[in-house]
Amino acid sequence: MGKIEEFDKLREEIKNCKICYNYFGFPPKPYFFGCIDSKIMQISQAPSKRVHYSGKPFDDKSGERLRKWYGIDEKTFYDERIFYMTSLSHCYPGKNKNNQDNKPPLICAKKYLLREIKLVNNKIYIIVGSIAAKFLFPNKDFTQLVFDSPKKLNNKPAYILPHPSPQNIKWFKQNPEFYNICLLKLRKMIKEIVNGTK
Repeated sequence: MGKIEEFDKLREEIKNCKICYNYFGFPPKPYFFGCIDSKIMQISQAPSKRVHYSGKPFDDKSGERLRKWYGIDEKTFYDERIFYMTSLSHCYPGKNKNNQDNKPPLICAKKYLLREIKLVNNKIYIIVGSIAAKFLFPNKDFTQLVFDSPKKLNNKPAYILPHPSPQNIKWFKQNPEFYNICLLKLRKMIKEIVNGTK
């Protein structure tokens, strides 16, 4: 099986996946966004409840903040030739009894994400959030990963970001230099890729 056929097979597997039905307690609704030649692979932890209904990744306030961080508009963000968006869990994992988001089940990441990383011909990775970073860079200090970016993943540059959720306000207050150091470096790289100079 060629790489394109393998990618097409993987896409259909993800879109029709039901392995977490019993874990969630409601029908899973996996999302898939991107193509085999997308230039930037963005990896986060799991889609939100809003994305569960819209089917559009980062179709929420966190997505608005990410686009601001990247210095791009919505059209560029949702251009599959540029962005491939995936996560540890392709489905919204629901809430726990304390009304907090459940952690993404890693069975999805092990079954699908590692194959996506292998198959997509991207130039860089953007890892969004500490949960995704911990899975891909185990036993590493998260803040150090952010400020030491880019790291190497699959022999390609990987930029690690905190999750843009307002719940991370404490981290942003403790690390104000993030905006002037990490984001400027990432923005420059994204601009070069979007403009076709990288």
